[in-house]
Amino acid sequence: MTVSLPPSPLSISISPPFLPHAHLSPPHLPMSILRRLTPRTLSLHLNHHNSRSSRRRLATVAFAAVRQDTAAWTQAPLSVIEPAAESLFHVTIDVSDSPDLAASHTRPGQYLQLRVPEVEKPSFLAIASPPSYAGAKGAFEFLVKSVPGSTAELLCGLKRGDVVELSAVMGKGFPIEKIERPEDYSTVLIFATGSGISPIRSLIESGFSADKRSDVRLYYGARNLNRMAYQDRFKDWESTGVKIVPVLSQPTDGWAGETGFVQAAFARAKQLHNPEATGVVLCGQKQMTEEITSILVADGVSAEKILKNF
Repeated sequence: MTVSLPPSPLSISISPPFLPHAHLSPPHLPMSILRRLTPRTLSLHLNHHNSRSSRRRLATVAFAAVRQDTAAWTQAPLSVIEPAAESLFHVTIDVSDSPDLAASHTRPGQYLQLRVPEVEKPSFLAIASPPSYAGAKGAFEFLVKSVPGSTAELLCGLKRGDVVELSAVMGKGFPIEKIERPEDYSTVLIFATGSGISPIRSLIESGFSADKRSDVRLYYGARNLNRMAYQDRFKDWESTGVKIVPVLSQPTDGWAGETGFVQAAFARAKQLHNPEATGVVLCGQKQMTEEITSILVADGVSAEKILKNF
Protein backbone atom coordinates (compact mmCIF):
# COMPACT_ATOMS: atom_id res chain seq x y z
CA MET A 1 0.00 0.00 0.00
CA THR A 2 1.31 3.38 -0.98
CA VAL A 3 0.15 6.51 0.84
CA SER A 4 0.69 9.88 -0.84
CA LEU A 5 0.37 13.06 1.16
CA PRO A 6 -0.48 16.49 -0.29
CA PRO A 7 2.58 18.75 -0.55
CA SER A 8 2.85 21.27 2.26
CA PRO A 9 5.37 24.07 2.83
CA LEU A 10 5.07 23.48 6.56
CA SER A 11 6.84 20.86 8.59
CA ILE A 12 4.82 17.88 9.78
CA SER A 13 4.46 17.75 13.55
CA ILE A 14 2.71 15.11 15.61
CA SER A 15 1.16 16.05 18.95
CA PRO A 16 -0.43 13.84 21.61
CA PRO A 17 -4.09 14.70 20.86
CA PHE A 18 -3.81 12.77 17.58
CA LEU A 19 -2.44 9.61 19.24
CA PRO A 20 -5.18 7.75 21.10
CA HIS A 21 -2.69 4.99 21.90
CA ALA A 22 1.01 5.55 22.39
CA HIS A 23 1.99 2.44 20.47
CA LEU A 24 0.63 3.90 17.22
CA SER A 25 3.80 5.94 16.82
CA PRO A 26 6.39 3.60 15.20
CA PRO A 27 9.33 3.28 17.61
CA HIS A 28 11.93 3.48 14.83
CA LEU A 29 10.55 6.72 13.37
CA PRO A 30 11.76 9.58 15.64
CA MET A 31 9.81 12.83 15.75
CA SER A 32 12.77 14.78 14.39
CA ILE A 33 12.76 12.58 11.27
CA LEU A 34 8.99 12.52 10.82
CA ARG A 35 8.89 16.31 10.75
CA ARG A 36 11.28 16.34 7.80
CA LEU A 37 9.68 13.56 5.73
CA THR A 38 8.47 14.52 2.29
CA PRO A 39 5.30 12.84 1.01
CA ARG A 40 7.49 10.47 -1.05
CA THR A 41 9.75 9.41 1.80
CA LEU A 42 6.81 9.00 4.17
CA SER A 43 5.18 6.74 1.58
CA LEU A 44 8.30 4.59 1.34
CA HIS A 45 8.52 4.30 5.09
CA LEU A 46 4.89 3.22 5.35
CA ASN A 47 5.56 0.40 2.91
CA HIS A 48 8.06 -1.09 5.36
CA HIS A 49 5.34 -1.69 7.98
CA ASN A 50 3.82 -5.16 7.90
CA SER A 51 0.47 -4.20 9.36
CA ARG A 52 -2.00 -2.64 6.93
CA SER A 53 -4.00 -1.12 9.80
CA SER A 54 -0.82 0.37 11.22
CA ARG A 55 -0.12 2.07 7.90
CA ARG A 56 -3.63 3.47 7.78
CA ARG A 57 -3.36 4.83 11.31
CA LEU A 58 0.02 6.49 10.67
CA ALA A 59 -1.28 8.04 7.44
CA THR A 60 -4.33 9.41 9.32
CA VAL A 61 -2.06 10.89 11.98
CA ALA A 62 0.13 12.57 9.36
CA PHE A 63 -2.85 13.99 7.45
CA ALA A 64 -4.36 15.34 10.69
CA ALA A 65 -1.06 16.97 11.64
CA VAL A 66 -0.78 18.67 8.25
CA ARG A 67 -4.32 20.02 8.55
CA GLN A 68 -3.67 21.31 12.08
CA ASP A 69 -0.36 22.94 11.15
CA THR A 70 -1.77 24.58 8.02
CA ALA A 71 -4.71 25.99 9.97
CA ALA A 72 -2.58 27.35 12.81
CA TRP A 73 0.23 29.12 10.95
CA THR A 74 0.36 31.69 8.17
CA GLN A 75 3.49 32.33 6.13
CA ALA A 76 4.38 36.00 5.61
CA PRO A 77 7.50 37.91 4.48
CA LEU A 78 9.48 40.51 6.40
CA SER A 79 9.25 43.95 4.81
CA VAL A 80 11.28 45.95 7.36
CA ILE A 81 13.89 44.96 9.90
CA GLU A 82 16.07 47.67 11.35
CA PRO A 83 17.55 48.79 14.70
CA ALA A 84 15.17 50.61 17.03
CA ALA A 85 17.55 50.97 19.99
CA GLU A 86 20.34 48.96 21.54
CA SER A 87 19.24 45.26 21.43
CA LEU A 88 15.83 46.28 20.03
CA PHE A 89 14.63 46.03 16.43
CA HIS A 90 11.74 47.39 14.39
CA VAL A 91 10.19 44.47 12.53
CA THR A 92 7.38 44.81 9.97
CA ILE A 93 5.70 41.74 8.51
CA ASP A 94 3.61 41.90 5.36
CA VAL A 95 0.20 40.27 5.91
CA SER A 96 -1.49 41.81 2.87
CA ASP A 97 -2.06 38.32 1.44
CA SER A 98 -3.78 37.24 4.66
CA PRO A 99 -6.67 39.69 5.16
CA ASP A 100 -8.39 37.49 7.75
CA LEU A 101 -5.26 37.48 9.90
CA ALA A 102 -4.88 41.25 9.53
CA ALA A 103 -8.53 41.82 10.46
CA SER A 104 -8.20 39.67 13.60
CA HIS A 105 -6.10 42.37 15.30
CA THR A 106 -8.91 44.32 16.93
CA ARG A 107 -7.52 45.68 20.22
CA PRO A 108 -4.27 47.25 21.42
CA GLY A 109 -2.33 44.82 23.58
CA GLN A 110 -2.99 41.70 21.53
CA TYR A 111 -0.12 39.47 20.51
CA LEU A 112 0.76 36.43 18.40
CA GLN A 113 3.33 33.70 18.06
CA LEU A 114 6.05 33.83 15.42
CA ARG A 115 8.25 31.04 14.08
CA VAL A 116 11.38 31.38 11.99
CA PRO A 117 12.54 28.80 9.40
CA GLU A 118 13.95 25.53 10.76
CA VAL A 119 13.10 26.46 14.36
CA GLU A 120 9.98 25.00 15.94
CA LYS A 121 9.99 26.99 19.19
CA PRO A 122 7.93 30.14 18.61
CA SER A 123 8.35 33.58 20.12
CA PHE A 124 5.43 35.52 21.61
CA LEU A 125 5.35 39.09 20.30
CA ALA A 126 3.01 41.95 21.19
CA ILE A 127 1.79 43.86 18.14
CA ALA A 128 3.16 47.41 18.27
CA SER A 129 1.10 48.92 15.47
CA PRO A 130 -2.51 50.01 16.13
CA PRO A 131 -5.29 47.71 14.88
CA SER A 132 -6.22 50.11 12.09
CA TYR A 133 -2.70 49.81 10.63
CA ALA A 134 -3.14 46.19 9.54
CA GLY A 135 -6.24 47.06 7.57
CA ALA A 136 -4.77 50.19 6.01
CA LYS A 137 -1.23 48.95 5.31
CA GLY A 138 -1.59 45.18 5.31
CA ALA A 139 1.16 44.78 7.87
CA PHE A 140 1.93 44.15 11.53
CA GLU A 141 4.71 46.06 13.27
CA PHE A 142 6.67 44.76 16.24
CA LEU A 143 9.37 45.90 18.63
CA VAL A 144 11.59 42.86 19.18
CA LYS A 145 14.22 42.43 21.85
CA SER A 146 17.14 40.34 20.63
CA VAL A 147 17.75 37.93 23.51
CA PRO A 148 20.83 35.68 22.98
CA GLY A 149 19.87 32.11 22.15
CA SER A 150 16.19 32.90 21.55
CA THR A 151 13.90 32.73 18.55
CA ALA A 152 13.70 36.52 18.75
CA GLU A 153 17.46 36.74 18.20
CA LEU A 154 17.15 34.59 15.08
CA LEU A 155 14.30 36.79 13.86
CA CYS A 156 16.43 39.92 14.29
CA GLY A 157 19.12 38.27 12.15
CA LEU A 158 16.83 37.79 9.14
CA LYS A 159 16.56 40.19 6.21
CA ARG A 160 13.85 41.77 4.12
CA GLY A 161 11.96 39.20 2.09
CA ASP A 162 12.66 36.30 4.43
CA VAL A 163 9.52 34.35 5.28
CA VAL A 164 8.32 33.63 8.82
CA GLU A 165 5.21 31.94 10.17
CA LEU A 166 2.57 33.70 12.27
CA SER A 167 -0.10 32.23 14.50
CA ALA A 168 -3.54 33.69 14.86
CA VAL A 169 -3.76 36.91 16.86
CA MET A 170 -4.22 36.08 20.54
CA GLY A 171 -5.25 37.70 23.80
CA LYS A 172 -7.95 40.03 25.01
CA GLY A 173 -5.76 43.11 24.69
CA PHE A 174 -6.16 46.05 27.03
CA PRO A 175 -9.82 46.25 28.17
CA ILE A 176 -9.78 49.99 27.64
CA GLU A 177 -13.60 50.17 27.78
CA LYS A 178 -13.27 49.95 31.57
CA ILE A 179 -11.76 53.46 31.63
CA GLU A 180 -13.01 54.72 28.30
CA ARG A 181 -15.13 57.71 29.32
CA PRO A 182 -12.92 60.81 29.83
CA GLU A 183 -15.58 62.43 31.99
CA ASP A 184 -15.36 59.50 34.43
CA TYR A 185 -11.62 58.84 34.21
CA SER A 186 -9.86 62.15 33.89
CA THR A 187 -6.52 60.61 34.91
CA VAL A 188 -4.85 57.74 33.06
CA LEU A 189 -1.45 56.57 34.24
CA ILE A 190 0.56 54.37 31.87
CA PHE A 191 3.66 52.40 32.85
CA ALA A 192 6.07 50.51 30.59
CA THR A 193 9.57 49.11 30.80
CA GLY A 194 11.89 47.94 28.01
CA SER A 195 10.13 46.25 25.09
CA GLY A 196 6.90 46.49 27.10
CA ILE A 197 6.46 49.82 25.34
CA SER A 198 5.41 47.87 22.24
CA PRO A 199 1.69 47.30 23.07
CA ILE A 200 1.61 50.71 24.78
CA ARG A 201 2.50 52.27 21.43
CA SER A 202 -0.44 50.40 19.93
CA LEU A 203 -2.71 51.84 22.62
CA ILE A 204 -1.50 55.44 22.29
CA GLU A 205 -1.66 55.43 18.49
CA SER A 206 -5.10 53.83 18.53
CA GLY A 207 -6.38 56.82 20.48
CA PHE A 208 -8.21 56.73 23.80
CA SER A 209 -9.26 60.40 24.08
CA ALA A 210 -6.11 61.42 25.93
CA ASP A 211 -6.60 65.01 24.82
CA LYS A 212 -9.98 65.09 26.62
CA ARG A 213 -8.50 64.04 29.96
CA SER A 214 -6.79 66.35 32.43
CA ASP A 215 -3.85 64.09 33.31
CA VAL A 216 -2.38 61.35 31.10
CA ARG A 217 1.17 60.29 31.93
CA LEU A 218 3.43 57.61 30.49
CA TYR A 219 6.26 56.48 32.78
CA TYR A 220 8.66 54.69 30.46
CA GLY A 221 11.68 52.92 31.96
CA ALA A 222 14.91 51.85 30.27
CA ARG A 223 18.53 51.41 31.26
CA ASN A 224 19.63 54.51 29.34
CA LEU A 225 18.59 56.53 26.31
CA ASN A 226 20.39 54.12 23.98
CA ARG A 227 18.01 51.40 25.19
CA MET A 228 14.86 53.51 24.82
CA ALA A 229 12.87 52.87 21.64
CA TYR A 230 10.34 55.19 19.98
CA GLN A 231 11.97 58.44 21.06
CA ASP A 232 11.18 59.72 17.57
CA ARG A 233 7.48 59.27 18.36
CA PHE A 234 7.44 61.12 21.66
CA LYS A 235 6.53 64.46 20.12
CA ASP A 236 3.56 62.95 18.27
CA TRP A 237 2.40 61.13 21.38
CA GLU A 238 2.55 64.31 23.43
CA SER A 239 0.53 66.11 20.77
CA THR A 240 -2.32 63.67 21.49
CA GLY A 241 -2.30 64.57 25.18
CA VAL A 242 0.15 62.05 26.64
CA LYS A 243 2.90 63.43 28.87
CA ILE A 244 6.08 61.33 28.53
CA VAL A 245 8.17 60.73 31.66
CA PRO A 246 11.36 58.82 30.72
CA VAL A 247 12.97 57.00 33.65
CA LEU A 248 16.57 55.76 33.31
CA SER A 249 18.00 53.19 35.73
CA GLN A 250 21.62 53.69 34.58
CA PRO A 251 21.75 57.11 32.93
CA THR A 252 24.79 58.53 31.26
CA ASP A 253 26.38 61.78 32.37
CA GLY A 254 24.27 64.85 31.81
CA TRP A 255 20.86 63.24 32.28
CA ALA A 256 18.62 65.56 34.27
CA GLY A 257 15.40 63.55 34.17
CA GLU A 258 13.98 60.82 36.40
CA THR A 259 16.33 58.06 37.52
CA GLY A 260 16.02 54.65 39.17
CA PHE A 261 13.08 52.32 38.70
CA VAL A 262 9.75 53.37 37.26
CA GLN A 263 7.83 52.55 40.45
CA ALA A 264 10.21 54.66 42.53
CA ALA A 265 9.96 57.58 40.13
CA PHE A 266 6.19 57.45 40.27
CA ALA A 267 6.15 57.16 44.08
CA ARG A 268 8.24 60.35 44.28
CA ALA A 269 5.93 62.32 42.00
CA LYS A 270 2.58 60.55 42.45
CA GLN A 271 0.24 63.59 42.20
CA LEU A 272 -2.83 61.39 42.43
CA HIS A 273 -5.67 63.89 42.70
CA ASN A 274 -8.74 61.64 42.50
CA PRO A 275 -8.17 57.86 42.83
CA GLU A 276 -11.77 57.06 41.91
CA ALA A 277 -11.35 58.88 38.60
CA THR A 278 -8.02 57.19 37.78
CA GLY A 279 -7.39 54.45 35.22
CA VAL A 280 -4.07 52.64 34.82
CA VAL A 281 -2.36 50.67 32.04
CA LEU A 282 0.65 48.43 32.79
CA CYS A 283 3.10 46.50 30.62
CA GLY A 284 6.63 45.41 31.39
CA GLN A 285 8.76 43.91 34.10
CA LYS A 286 6.81 41.85 36.64
CA GLN A 287 8.24 43.57 39.72
CA MET A 288 7.33 46.96 38.31
CA THR A 289 3.73 45.96 37.56
CA GLU A 290 3.27 44.38 40.99
CA GLU A 291 4.70 47.33 42.90
CA ILE A 292 2.79 49.93 40.89
CA THR A 293 -0.40 47.98 41.50
CA SER A 294 0.27 47.86 45.25
CA ILE A 295 0.99 51.59 45.42
CA LEU A 296 -2.14 52.56 43.51
CA VAL A 297 -4.53 50.17 45.24
CA ALA A 298 -3.26 51.41 48.62
CA ASP A 299 -4.04 54.94 47.46
CA GLY A 300 -7.62 54.04 46.55
CA VAL A 301 -7.45 53.17 42.84
CA SER A 302 -9.78 50.30 41.96
CA ALA A 303 -7.90 47.11 41.00
CA GLU A 304 -10.50 46.63 38.23
CA LYS A 305 -9.28 49.85 36.61
CA ILE A 306 -5.65 48.68 36.44
CA LEU A 307 -5.42 47.20 32.95
CA LYS A 308 -3.00 44.58 31.62
CA ASN A 309 -2.93 42.77 28.31
CA PHE A 310 -2.23 39.27 29.71
